[in-house]
Amino acid sequence: MEDDALIRGDKLILRGLKFHGFHGVKQEERKLGQKFLVDVDAWMDLRPAGVSDSLSDTISYTDIYRIAKEVLEGPPQNLLESVAQLIASMALTKYSQISAIRVKVGKPHVAVQGPVDYLGVEIFRDRNHVSN
Repeated sequence: MEDDALIRGDKLILRGLKFHGFHGVKQEERKLGQKFLVDVDAWMDLRPAGVSDSLSDTISYTDIYRIAKEVLEGPPQNLLESVAQLIASMALTKYSQISAIRVKVGKPHVAVQGPVDYLGVEIFRDRNHVSN
């Protein structure tokens, strides 16, 4: 069952964020780096902003973008699972308005035999699962 079926409501959507980072377990990944693709869904009540038309009643997309950028361009992690967890936990910790978050992190350039768009992970965290 898709998480959207469990969580209903408003969300901020960030799609196709691209960063160059140095994550991975292989030495060449740590040395040369590679491109990463990130998608984020952040569930929160957008009604106040919808009524007021004021940025102060929501979270700016750029604030969530900055968290993703900080993690992806920051200290190397071995696993994409760790990268996604850092983004989710930072967003949930910094913004109490976010009730749940889904983070997808993909590597478009992976050494596999055959064409792929990307390989990656997707995690879902809510306020009950914020642990780092």
